[in-house]
Amino acid sequence: MNRIHHKTFASSAAVLLGAALLLSGCASGDDDSPAAPGTAATTAPAETSAAASSPAASTPDLMTGESSLGTIVVDGEGMSLYYFTKDKKDTTTSACTGDCLVAWPIAVASGDTPVVEGVTGEVGTIDSPEGEKHLTLNGMPLYYFAKDTKPGDVLGQGLNDVWYVVTPAGEMIK
Repeated sequence: MNRIHHKTFASSAAVLLGAALLLSGCASGDDDSPAAPGTAATTAPAETSAAASSPAASTPDLMTGESSLGTIVVDGEGMSLYYFTKDKKDTTTSACTGDCLVAWPIAVASGDTPVVEGVTGEVGTIDSPEGEKHLTLNGMPLYYFAKDTKPGDVLGQGLNDVWYVVTPAGEMIK
């Protein structure tokens, strides 16, 4: 019985800690509300997004990392991110759907205002069909490649001539 009580207490404590972190992230005092969902993509210059973020957000959504292709955009864990050339700039929906999303999962923002470090392109989000904030850079959605297993992997680079990693300025590396 003690183990069950301890697990319940630990689970409850984790939930409360998570809720406290979420609430502290909402208390930044910024009045820059994003556009209403479904109306347009939410965008902000990368440097403004980083400055406007809450100090509670310790892991950036986007940052720079080194790879065999040079400095590229990665997530907060160092995993490479890609553009899909079938997406249109400033789209509000991803061209990658169904089975495509199994191999190329979307990059999701941790909140309404993406947290970035070192990325100079315009960072924003679009709403995914699942209601998540799909990260964009210079108006193009960002994706992971499922076969990239560690930071620095760029196994999806150039795949089918439609998937490419991105520079911090938001340029496609071909």
